[in-house]
Amino acid sequence: MAGRIEDYALIGDMQTAALVCRDGTVDWLCLPRFDSHAIFAGLLGTEEHGFWRLGPAHAADSQPPTAARRTYRGDSLILESEWDTPRGTVRVIDFMPPRDGAPQLIRIVEGVTGRVPMRSVLRMRFSYGRVVPWVHKHDGRTVAVAGPDSVWFDTSAETYGKSLTTYADFTVAPGDRIAFTISWEPSHKQPPALPEPEQSLQATEDFWREWVEHCTYHGPYREAVVRSLITLKALTYAPTGGIVAAPTTSLPEDIGGVRNWDYRYTWLRDAAITLSSLLRTGYREEARAWREWLLRAVAGDPENLQIMYGIAGERELGEAELDWLPGYENSAPVRVGNGAAHQLQLDVYGEVTEALHLAHMTGLARNDYASLLQLKLIRYLEDHWDEPDEGIWEVRGPRRHFVHSKVMAWVAVDRTIKLIESGDADGPLERWKELRDDIHRDVCERGYDKERNTFTQSYGSQELDASLLLIPQMGFLPPDDKRVIGTIEAIQRELSTPDGFILRYPTSGGEEGVDGLPGDEGAFLACSFWMADDLAMIGRVDEARKLFEKLLALRNDLGLLAEEWDPRLKRQVGNFPQAFSHVPLIDTALRLTASGAYGG
Repeated sequence: MAGRIEDYALIGDMQTAALVCRDGTVDWLCLPRFDSHAIFAGLLGTEEHGFWRLGPAHAADSQPPTAARRTYRGDSLILESEWDTPRGTVRVIDFMPPRDGAPQLIRIVEGVTGRVPMRSVLRMRFSYGRVVPWVHKHDGRTVAVAGPDSVWFDTSAETYGKSLTTYADFTVAPGDRIAFTISWEPSHKQPPALPEPEQSLQATEDFWREWVEHCTYHGPYREAVVRSLITLKALTYAPTGGIVAAPTTSLPEDIGGVRNWDYRYTWLRDAAITLSSLLRTGYREEARAWREWLLRAVAGDPENLQIMYGIAGERELGEAELDWLPGYENSAPVRVGNGAAHQLQLDVYGEVTEALHLAHMTGLARNDYASLLQLKLIRYLEDHWDEPDEGIWEVRGPRRHFVHSKVMAWVAVDRTIKLIESGDADGPLERWKELRDDIHRDVCERGYDKERNTFTQSYGSQELDASLLLIPQMGFLPPDDKRVIGTIEAIQRELSTPDGFILRYPTSGGEEGVDGLPGDEGAFLACSFWMADDLAMIGRVDEARKLFEKLLALRNDLGLLAEEWDPRLKRQVGNFPQAFSHVPLIDTALRLTASGAYGG
């Protein structure tokens, strides 16, 4: 059985990622890309669907021991786990070197004290656990082959096969270092080069140290901010600059329920806000790469802008269900692909325009096509902003006139007006100023409940929605506007969990709600960070700081956050780790630092 979501550590090479549990088991790894088929899919099923455990030997009828301590080595993505056993202490170092050849997952076992018996259990199952590969020896190396894929296993330890699984039993003493490496290569090509684990370890440590040195944030929350930045970097697909929302699929928002989605793609919204955080902390190269990815993905067709694309800009992300996988803690179905790719979500135009605006304002070198794209997006919005859509939360129920979508359409027009006024683009300035005023007026008249003094989720609705917290952050209304304060207070009253975190919107338990789905979900972590931001903006800075620090306490021991927090089960839920949680963490830390609202 897979561990709790927060029991996992992330390692990766900026092209794919693995999740490592506290007991030393890799339960999730897709090769060679984030969105490739998994060779270890035990996270979404059982051990029969693939895993790699490396840790102290234990009796066959007992649970594997969990590490007594684990940490990332400094500001890096190198995981170090230590076990204290009756026979001594042992350390396992897990990492994936930024690749210049075959993707590799390297595990180095290091003896610390005593003599500790160890065991490696490697069960490769291709195609998300469905295909058992042909495992054989080739020039002294172990290779697993199935269809287009081959995975090469290299170690100095003696290995043997049993029950379609590769084992190694060995003992380590102080100072011993035994390395294990798996490398992927297309099966029709020559074998990958023999790994050099120690040199790769040093190169990986150097890479992360040099990357973190560019961070311009040095405030009181630096540890949390840097770990979030490293996580966002790890979710960036280096060859193209695309940023995945998370490295996993189908980790449930509702344990045992159907709210299970594939997040291994680039959402324009998530990527745009990630870009914002990177720019504000000194990472201009990542911003430039994302802008280039955006321009390639959208190409000359902004009228058919998708809300998400593949990590190389692919448009077709057809959704399918993997019925041979029972799902994480029996949360079925397991989905790959994402049918929401072709939804209409008008807020995306605002998110993209805001990101391009911020890149322009922070001095990123001018790109004429980026300005042209921005103008084309507004011309599309001129004719479509007043249509209903599926909104920021990708509802699978009927389209509605979501207030947040209209606010972000206003943002798109407003930022484009600013671009024209700066002299860096030409457009019908007066006409678009009128459009900006029309959208603003429409939202304030049709999306605001005067009796309750709050904006609502959609026109004509009584429901609230946490995305309304972005109204002051986007500059749609000033923070001291009574309608903004009323909305913040209404969301606190009606969408707060007992422990003070914020739900996205009301769900309906066993019935289908506004999102067209049965079941409930946890507190959406981004929304709770937005609440902390808003509280700081309206002067309730002590309350904002307390909420922010409560949110920081939800991170796992390695500083990682999933999409949501289940207040009933007191555990993280949803895909993990989630960019849409780590980005607002950074943003709130920056705001609180600027306001001086932090503890001693």
